[in-house]
Amino acid sequence: MAETGAPSLPQSPPPLTPVARAERFVWLTARVLEQRLFAHHFLGGAADPVETALDAYRNEDGGYGHALEPDLRGPVSQPLHTAHALRVLDAVGRCAGQRVERMCRYLTSVSTADGALPAIHPSQRGYPTAPFVPVVDDPPSALLATGPVVGLLHRNEVWHAWLFRATDFCWQAVESLEKSHPYEIEAAVAFLDSAPDRPRAEAAADRLGRLVRAHRLAALDPDDLDSYPVSPGYAPGEHHFPHDYAGTPHSLARAWFTDDEMTRSLDHLAAQQQEDGGWPVRWRHWAPAPALEARPVVTVEALRTLRSHGRPVG
Repeated sequence: MAETGAPSLPQSPPPLTPVARAERFVWLTARVLEQRLFAHHFLGGAADPVETALDAYRNEDGGYGHALEPDLRGPVSQPLHTAHALRVLDAVGRCAGQRVERMCRYLTSVSTADGALPAIHPSQRGYPTAPFVPVVDDPPSALLATGPVVGLLHRNEVWHAWLFRATDFCWQAVESLEKSHPYEIEAAVAFLDSAPDRPRAEAAADRLGRLVRAHRLAALDPDDLDSYPVSPGYAPGEHHFPHDYAGTPHSLARAWFTDDEMTRSLDHLAAQQQEDGGWPVRWRHWAPAPALEARPVVTVEALRTLRSHGRPVG
C-alpha cells in the first residue's frame, strides 16, 4: 500500500544574486555603453564592444562629449566627459595607445594657465547643464577635474608632456586642502592612489584621512545619518560613506576606516539596491534623462565596489 501523508509544498526559487537583479535593470534602462560594460564585468563580455560603444561619444578634437557624463548635455568635448572616457578605458584595460595620446592633446588644449583642467570649459555655454556645475568664461583649475585624470594616466604608465604641470598642480592642491567636500576628496584620492611618489602620497593621504574624520565628511553610522552634515550645495541626504572614498581595499583611503566601519558601509551599499535591480542616484536630480542615464552607471560601480571588497555579487 502506498504511503500517504501531507502533500509536499512547492519549493520557493532561490533568491536572485545582486548581479542577476541588476541585469534586467541594465537591459531595460541603460545606454549601450553601460550594457557593454555590464556584460564585460559580469557576463564575460569582451573589451572591444566597450571601446566601440565609447567611440560614439568621441569628437574630432580627441575629447569626448554627447552627454557621456549625463549632467552635461550637448555635443561639445568637456574635461569631465573625457575623464569619464578614461575611466571606461581603464576599466577594460585599454588606457593606452593613440586614442589616449589624442585625449592628452585635447586636455592640453583646454588646460588653464597653470596647466590643469577646469571643471567646465566655456564651450559648454548654450547647452543644457546641471545647475550645480555653472559655466563661467574664465574657469579656474579644479582638482575635481584634474586629479582623477592625472591619477588614471599615471596608473596606466601613460607619459605625456601635459602630465608634468598637471601633476604639480595636483600635489599643490591636495597638500594645501584645509576645507573640502566629499567629491573633491574623492578626486584627491584618485590622484594619490596612483601618484608616482608613493611616500609623499601616503603622507598626503594620512593627512586627508584626518581631515575627513575631523570634518565628518564620511557617514560612519548609516543608521544615524542625521548626525552627519551634508556639504553645501549637495542634495538633501547626499552623504558619502567609507566605500565612496575607498572603492577598492587597495586604496590609500582604506586606512582611514576601521574594519567595522567599512563593513557597515558595504552593508549599507548592498542594501541600497532597489526593487528594480538598480542603485539610486544620490546627487541632485535636475532633469529626467540625466537621472535615468546615471543610474546604470552608478549600478555598475556599486557592483564593482562590492566585488572588489570581497562581497559576493553573483
